[in-house]
Amino acid sequence: MRLLVQKLQRNTISKLMTEMKQTVSDPVTKESFIQALKSLGITGNQILEVHTQMSSFGYVIGGARTIVDGLMELCENGGTILMPAQAVDNSEPSDWEYPAVAPTLYKEIREAIPAHDTKTSDVHYMGSVVENFRLRDGVITSSHPTYSYSAWGRYARLLCNHQSTHFPLADESPTARLYELKGYVLLIGCDFDSATCMHLAEYRSDCRPIGIQGAKVKTAEGDVWRKYLDLRLDSDIFLKVGQMMRKKNMVRETMLGGCKITLFSAANAIDEAMRYFDKTMVYDLYR
Repeated sequence: MRLLVQKLQRNTISKLMTEMKQTVSDPVTKESFIQALKSLGITGNQILEVHTQMSSFGYVIGGARTIVDGLMELCENGGTILMPAQAVDNSEPSDWEYPAVAPTLYKEIREAIPAHDTKTSDVHYMGSVVENFRLRDGVITSSHPTYSYSAWGRYARLLCNHQSTHFPLADESPTARLYELKGYVLLIGCDFDSATCMHLAEYRSDCRPIGIQGAKVKTAEGDVWRKYLDLRLDSDIFLKVGQMMRKKNMVRETMLGGCKITLFSAANAIDEAMRYFDKTMVYDLYR
């Protein structure tokens, strides 16, 4: 067994070294990125909820800035870009898993967490593209202390001005406005479990238990820890919804620099998710 493990280790190291020695042969530029989006049928006047995983690309010249520049250039004449800008550190510590927190530290963490600020709250878990995008001129960020969104373009204010504190991804949310305005979801190197819009189906299907969440917010009396109600959401099941949509040819996809780029209607995804929940009776698992 030890010899087998050593052999596997040597093979893995050899493969990694080979990959490291490879030269960049297909770098992604702003122009090639825009062309890839156009090949999917993106004309620049749609509303796009964008999710990006930069590590899926081989090499992007200019990094996250190039992706944001390309999106804004394509959508500058009547389009809208929407990105989840969730400050997951500003959340109930008893729900943390990676890593989990000892119960003896809950009170200390709640007291020490900085209050939510639309410009300075840390959203690094959302990736470098979101970090770059939300600080651009003209970008608006919603006020929810944990599940905020950032938007730019024609419908930015309509998308982000109304987000409920309780049940923040339900019918009073940017996700619901995306559904009503017939927007699209653009997955750049991500799979369907990143599609935040599909959480709306969880609320509308009544398939999740309700829990108490919390976050630090600014008030006239100072910074306070505020509790709010929300569902126990789970995005893993969205992968199955994605499989259903691909079988029904409801998805457009292309490749760029080793990265898969996927486009689909937000309303179609939410409706398909609701049909899946109703068909599989998922809510029975939580009662």
